[in-house]
Formats: sequence, structure tokens, C-alpha cells
Amino acid sequence: MESGPAIFAGMVFALFGAGLLAWTGLRLRRGEPVAAGVNRVASAAVASVAATVALALAAYCLTRL
Repeated sequence: MESGPAIFAGMVFALFGAGLLAWTGLRLRRGEPVAAGVNRVASAAVASVAATVALALAAYCLTRL
């Protein structure tokens, strides 16, 4: 009964983390800022850390089935 919410949460975290990581990489490859008005390196680092944390939470949720 508890596996349904864990699968849903894990998939949401995985999609968000993968999307954020892909979007950040695409913005950096094009030379565009990741966040407006913020240092490019700092915003890329924060976005990458957030994406990594989301992917780690996805792995945690999906291994707790």
C-alpha cells in the first residue's frame, strides 16, 4: 500500500532532477546565464547541487519499496 506514494515521489524527484540538470547544462553550453542577475558560476553550482539532491532523493525513494 505504501509503495504507490514512494514510486510517485521518486519519479517526481527523478524527473525534476534530470530536467534541472539538463536545463542547466544546456544554458551553460550556450553561454547564457542560469539565473538572471546572479554570478554565472554560483548559479550553475547551486542549480547542479539542487539537481543532484533531487536525484539522490529519487534514488532513496525508489530503493525504499
